[in-house]
Formats: sequence, C-alpha cells, structure tokens
Amino acid sequence: MATTSKAINMLEGLVREGSFKWLLSKRSFFDEEFEEMGRSPSSRTNWIAELSPVANMIVRRCSKILCTPVTVLQESFNVEASDSIKHPSRYARNFLEYCCFRALAVSVQVSGHLTDKKFRRLTFDMMLAWEIPAAKSEPFVNVEEDLTVGLEAFSRIAPSIPIIANVVICENLFEALTLSTGGRLQFSVYDKYLNGLERAIKKTKSQSDSSLLSAARQSRREKILEVDGTVTTQPVLEHIGVSTWPGRLILTDHALYFEALRVVSYDKPKVYDLSDDLKQIVKPELTGPWGTRLFDKAVLYKSISLSEPVVIEFPELKGHSRRDYWLAIIQEILFVHRFINKYKIRGVERDEALSKAVLGILRVQAIQEISSVNLVQYETLLMFNLCDQLPGGDLILETIASMSSVRATERPNNFKAGAGMHSISALTMVSNLGFAFGTNSSDPSDGELAVGEIAVGEMSSLERVVKKCRNSYKKAIMAQETVDGVKVEGIDTNLAVMKELLHPVTEVGKCLLSLAYWEDPVKSLVFNLISSYIIWRGWLGYVFGATLILFAIFMVLTRFCSGGQPVSEVKVIAPPPMNTMEQLLAVQNAVSQAEQVIQDGNVVLLKLRALLLSIFPQASDKLAMALLCMALVLVVLPGKYIFLISFLEMFTRYSPLRRESTERWFRRLREWWFSIPAAPVLLESEKDDKKKK
Repeated sequence: MATTSKAINMLEGLVREGSFKWLLSKRSFFDEEFEEMGRSPSSRTNWIAELSPVANMIVRRCSKILCTPVTVLQESFNVEASDSIKHPSRYARNFLEYCCFRALAVSVQVSGHLTDKKFRRLTFDMMLAWEIPAAKSEPFVNVEEDLTVGLEAFSRIAPSIPIIANVVICENLFEALTLSTGGRLQFSVYDKYLNGLERAIKKTKSQSDSSLLSAARQSRREKILEVDGTVTTQPVLEHIGVSTWPGRLILTDHALYFEALRVVSYDKPKVYDLSDDLKQIVKPELTGPWGTRLFDKAVLYKSISLSEPVVIEFPELKGHSRRDYWLAIIQEILFVHRFINKYKIRGVERDEALSKAVLGILRVQAIQEISSVNLVQYETLLMFNLCDQLPGGDLILETIASMSSVRATERPNNFKAGAGMHSISALTMVSNLGFAFGTNSSDPSDGELAVGEIAVGEMSSLERVVKKCRNSYKKAIMAQETVDGVKVEGIDTNLAVMKELLHPVTEVGKCLLSLAYWEDPVKSLVFNLISSYIIWRGWLGYVFGATLILFAIFMVLTRFCSGGQPVSEVKVIAPPPMNTMEQLLAVQNAVSQAEQVIQDGNVVLLKLRALLLSIFPQASDKLAMALLCMALVLVVLPGKYIFLISFLEMFTRYSPLRRESTERWFRRLREWWFSIPAAPVLLESEKDDKKKK
C-alpha cells in the first residue's frame, strides 16, 4: 500500500509540474484520466503497483474500453496466464500486453476506428508504455523532445492490429516509416501512415462497390484491389506479339483483368488467372517501339493457358516505380495462391491467407504517400513476396501453414477462451473494416478465425522462424557487400586478380607437371613408388580423407591464431591502365581467341562424326579395335588395377626408359588424327517465307 501511495503522489507531482506536457499541451483524450489518476481517491483502487505510471494509464484506458474494472482484468489475467508469463520479472509487460490485446480486439470493431484520433493516440501510447511497463523502469518523459517508439515495441503492438503491420514484414515497415527519423518512430509519421491506410481502405471499398465489378468477377466474390489506366496521361499498354492496345488494368484478389479501350467504352476484359496452378511467370520486362528493348517499364505474364506471353507496359517519364509497384502487388496475389494450392489450405484459413495478402497491398498503398518512392522496395512490405526472397522463406510459409492447420482444428474450442491471450486475426480485421475477402466469409456456419499470430508474453513459432531467417538474410547481405566491394573493372585487372587467387593451384599443377616430366628423377621415382603402393593397397579413400582433415585443421588453427583480426587482403599488382583503343583491341583479341577455340572444337566433333560413320574406313577400323581392347580390359581387370595402370602410364611416360617411345607414339597418334577427314557441313540460309515474330 505504501508503494501505491508513493506512486500516486509522484503522479500528482508530475501533473502539477507539467511533466505530461507532451499529452496535456494539446488537451488530448488522456487529460481527464491523468487528472483523475492524480487527484481522485478512487484511482488508488485501480492502481497496480507493478506498473509504471504510463502503463497504469494505458491499463485504465483499456478497462474503460472493455467496461471492466482494472482489478477484474488483473484477476482474469492471473487465471488465464501460465506461471512463466506471470513471473515477477515479466509480469508488468505481459499484463500490459494482455490488456492491450483485449482492448484492441474491441476497438477495431468500431466502424471508422482508423479515423479516430483517440484510437491512433492510444495505439501509439501502448507502444510507449510497452517500452517502460514496470514501476522500476527508467523515466523517459522529456518535454523538449517528441517521444518516439523503438522497433521492439512496434513489433509487439503493431502486428496485433493486422491492418497496421504483420509479423513477417514488421521490421521492414518500421524501417520505411523511420527513414528520416533516425530509427525511432514519431507519432506524426505514424499518424500520416494511418491516414494513408484509411484512404487506401476507402478507395478499395469504393472500387469493389462500383460498376467495375462485372458479373464474371462476382461469381467468385472477387474484390478489386487496384485499378490503373483510367487517366489518359498515365495509360496502360498491352503487348501481344506485334499488337499493342491501350486500356484499363484491374487487379483483384484472384486475377488480373485487362480491358482494351474503345472509342467511348472498354472492350470485354481479358482474364489472366492468378489463383489456379497454370505455371504462371510474372517478371519485369523491357519494351520499346517496333519491338526494340529499350525501356524497363513493363511486366511479363506467361502461363500454360496462353499461346504467347503478354507484356503489360506502364509508361512514365522518369524511372519505373509505377511498374515496380504493379509487379509487386501482382506477384503478391500470385504467391498467396501458390501458398494456398501448395499446402491445400481451405475454408476459413484460406480466407485468412487472402486477407493477409490484401492487407499487405493496402499497407503498400499507404506507404506510397509518405515515403520517397526511390527508397522503398515494395516487395519487402508484402509478406508472400518477402518469403519468396528471404533465405529460409519457405520455412516461414511452412510455419504459417502448420499454424493454420492447428488453428483450424482448435478453432471451435478456442474462439472465446483464446482471444484474450492472443491478438486478432487478419480475417477478423478485414471483416471489421467493412469488407470480406474470399468465398467463405459470409457463411455463418464457418465462423471466424478468433486469434492472430501474437501471443501475450510469448514468442510464437512464426516469430522465431522469422527472426532466424532475418539473421540469415543480414549475413547474406553482409556477404554480398563484400562481394560488391571486391569487384573490379577491366578484363586485364580481373585476369590479374584471378591469377593471384589461383596461384596456389598453379603451383601444385607445376609441381605435378615437374614430377610427370621427370625433371628431378629421384623425386619422380619416389612419388611413383609411394603413389603406386597407396593405390595397390586401396588407401586412396584414406588419403583423400586425411587431406580434408588437414584442411579443416588448417582453418581452425588459422581462426585461432588470427585472434579476431581482420582477414589479410589479397595483394594484386594492377596492370597498367589501358585507353579505349587498347581495351577494344583486347576485346577483339579475346573474341578472336574464343572463335578459334570454337572452330577447333567443331573440327574435333566433325572428325569424331567421320570416325563413327566410317567415312575413313582404315581409321575407323583402328578406333574400333582400340575400343574393343579397352572394353576387354575394363571387363577383365578390377578397377584398382586399371587405376594403377593409368597412373603409371601417365607419370612414367617421360621417364628415361620410356621418353623416346612415348614421343614416337604421340607423333604417330598426331599423324593418324591429322589424316582423318572431317564430316561435311552444309550451311543453309533461313527461308524468306518463314514467319518471323
């Protein structure tokens, strides 16, 4: 009781001194609560000693939304929560989350809650309170600076409102919102983001309720997500073969529609289905006049249902952000249906997956209004796009699918009991927003998905796998940065770097050639004797294994001896710089050498063809006899002996005893090869009447 009185007295002092000026200066909806908590004797009964003053204020606000006394909320939490969640070291934050999740589940049921300034301020202050939930937390109020929210608090509260954020893309969304604020989220930016969300929702609802929704789309209860090409200054062009048509492009939660523009109306829409498994390919494409590939402003759609690909162009004067946006949202719908088809997700869980994709597109539309287009990568803000890119993204999808199957079986029992300890689902969110996606949303017998992906005081399996994948992604990014840093320009410079890197390999090769040519007879003799004995005893596997062990020991010792010091750089002597003419000559020389290698390769293939077809019978007979002898050797002798004979033949051919006979034999082999004619080749030009695309 003494602790409670001390806290109340402190709160009274803060109110008198104006320490809550950041709230009171503009007479926010917390004014009366602060005054009552600081002055009213009845507030002492609703004060929780374990919570900080700001956390107590948030809990009090939640109790008003729920029409439930704070003491009753605390009793409910103590009954529902496990012992680990109620541990004293975690009690304050977990109880705060419990109250927030329950209050938010009720608040989002109010029509137009995103436009409510009280709701926006409440969600932001929930994040502030989450950062300092306990009574012993360090004070953070500073009247001279705007209060900001960190990533960890945003990642716990924002995904509990699925329209605002999602567990998978939460970190990327936070980075997009804090590009200009040093990694801390300000309320002004957060408020603009929610304004953008509200406008995106209104636009989507108006489009779906308009005449754009034809009878064909109504059969699958499709909802329109985006429309483009209705403004003459921003046309959309469809290219099929050599034909080009301007028109209107419509994306729904199941398909892509293109309606060619006529004189005063639109033609019957062409449907490009994204929901069925048609081996679709959606990727960026280059376009240009008369078939030239000059402008990177188009999207290519290809599937087994089409005879030829379709290219949809989004012309704009500068950049290709318009195309990038459409590419990202089209792929998001395609990827969510691939996810549904792969894991055979049905019923309410299917609608939940579609809702996640749709909410992601709404978030991207909101971000477009407040962020620089050049700095935002749309695909990183879309869950299924991001899973396609992240290392281990397939593990995230597997986790979502497994959670879906578990929740589907447990849904009838946990609809009421589990809602308090979990955030709400995406499907519940879109229903509360005033529109429903999918085919099962209006069937009362199917019910609803009660809980979301955030649980009070726990890190869900989805959060764990997302964290693991993000760590892998960061390591991959760091590795790619080192790769980009070592890339050099110029053929001669790259060859110099490669020569230096391959120096150990070339030295080993020189050593083996020295042994094979018997430059030092003693070393070559010892090498052949030891190698032959190893092959004879069948110890090659042990030798290779020992070599790998030596490499492993070398790496461990190198790491131990380095003591965390940076890796030594590879020193390369840069060749003298070349001017433009010298570079062109070097390229021409390289092309000529490549052409010569290809010609020699063709000659070899044509001579082999002549041997197989017996164009030169004498040479073909000799080759046939040689192949027959080789076949008999392979059949009769064990592999160990064949390998031993091959090794001795290779490393003793230039020994003093065999050198003369080897040179004579190679000379006869070259004479035999040169005497073989090449098979004839006939070059035909393309027929003039052949159809060209």
